[in-house]
Amino acid sequence: MFCHQCQETMRNSGCAAAKGVCGKTSEVAELQDLLLYACQGMGYWAKRAAERGIYDEGQAFFVAKCLFATITNANFSADYFVANILAAVARRDKIRAAYAEAGGAIGDYFPDAAVFEAAEAAEVRAFAAENRGGWLETKDEDVRALRALVLYGLKGMAAYVEHAYALGKSSQKVFTFMLDALGELAEDGQDADRLTALVLETGAMGVEAMALLDEANTGSYGKPRVTEVRTGVRDRPGILVSGHDLRDLHDLLEQTKGTGLDVYTHGEMLPAHYYPYFEKYDNLYGNYGGAWWSQGPEIDKFHGPVLFTSNCLVPPRPEQKERIFTTGVVGFDGCAHVADRPAGGMKDFSAIIAKARGCAAPEALEEPSGFSGKIVGGFAHDQVFALADKVVAAVKSGAIKRFIVMAGCDGRHASRSYYTDVALELPKDAVILTAGCAKYRYNKLALGDIGGIPRVLDAGQCNDSYSLALIALKLKEVFGLSDVNQLPLSFDIAWYEQKAVLVLLALLSLGFKNIRLGPTLPGFLSPGVASVLVEKFGIMGVGAAEADAAAMMGGK
Repeated sequence: MFCHQCQETMRNSGCAAAKGVCGKTSEVAELQDLLLYACQGMGYWAKRAAERGIYDEGQAFFVAKCLFATITNANFSADYFVANILAAVARRDKIRAAYAEAGGAIGDYFPDAAVFEAAEAAEVRAFAAENRGGWLETKDEDVRALRALVLYGLKGMAAYVEHAYALGKSSQKVFTFMLDALGELAEDGQDADRLTALVLETGAMGVEAMALLDEANTGSYGKPRVTEVRTGVRDRPGILVSGHDLRDLHDLLEQTKGTGLDVYTHGEMLPAHYYPYFEKYDNLYGNYGGAWWSQGPEIDKFHGPVLFTSNCLVPPRPEQKERIFTTGVVGFDGCAHVADRPAGGMKDFSAIIAKARGCAAPEALEEPSGFSGKIVGGFAHDQVFALADKVVAAVKSGAIKRFIVMAGCDGRHASRSYYTDVALELPKDAVILTAGCAKYRYNKLALGDIGGIPRVLDAGQCNDSYSLALIALKLKEVFGLSDVNQLPLSFDIAWYEQKAVLVLLALLSLGFKNIRLGPTLPGFLSPGVASVLVEKFGIMGVGAAEADAAAMMGGK
């Protein structure tokens, strides 16, 4: 195994052991690499087929699901990846055949990803054990780092388009870019200049992917509005929903109406409460617990079954597995899996509902001193635009001195207490803009408000970092500035996995500079690529909380 895709990778360089920090085995890691390799082969032929007018959305979505399944903390099942590698090879060859039938020239040279054969599970496992398509095959560390930025950005993009697809929204433009980019990665010999350009193109397309998901979410469930979310419990059995997928939550709420069961959100599902559509479900009781990494002990105290809908998950302990249900791209051996929804229908959650009926009610979690018991959120772009006059007046009067974007991921490292410390160090005339599970480091602190504007404005999930970018661009327009970097705005971003990588690339593509990124810079960045990001975009690591808070308030 060599895996360097997350922030918690060993020694901030790469997991190279029998088991990674996230809990996945070396076999699973190697199978994930091989699946990505097969997807690059699909992209190679799809790019050529497109030149003949051939586009198959089903094939494109299959690739997106495969990329999503390899994202950190989503799927830990070797059998899942073996089956999908075999499917990817068969699909790849089908695209190649369609290209040839349309008169496409085949030629004599093909990259290995475009032609390697695997028709049986044993072949797949043997190829994976050889590290076929693994990261260490690329010897040039700068090229490897740039390829990682592209591929990890594509993984983040895949997550967003998969959630949008579940709500009936897709984009041929985004899908085609993903296939084309994978096709480029399949070929050897790209130089650093071309890969750098592809990194920036990935960021620009990331903006489109996040806009697509925003349209899908708001079109289905309404525009988020300011909402108080309960964090307590009720004395009846419940089902806990973790991950990101709003459509899965919708299906479950419909099927638990009138059953006497409550549904609680966890982690990145908290922002579901901000959508007005879900107000009608009195069985959606509140939010239970914190960020993804705290799932283990919180599942113990919840007592009822838990539905894992996407990534940002902790492998359950053996005694927890009988209460864990997975769906979508999630996979844990020994846990029941809920099949995909039929066309025009809903997923069948009858098994998890039956399980919940025999469980005890959730146990109340201990909350921090001074916490009101309610989390306030729903400050997505439309809601903030509605408050624009009030915000602008507060800035002009000096009541708000600076906005600090503290969005992104949370994680297990003790160093992430930095984000709590920064929130406490910031003066009372600073407003924190947030999205993603990083907010759990400070969203229960009593930070107060500025003239009725809360000092923590939560836009939603990690993909809703798009809302924060739109808010900044709107403020630039309102203040008549020529450059978004002239705003009283600083970025202090926390990253953990590949969706955060895409968010970073998207921000860079929109012109944002001088972004702090922590708690460590990505281990997959080579010194050469890191220096380019520092020199061209002002990317910097984090330091001491007190010093960083003071620097940001001073515009640095």
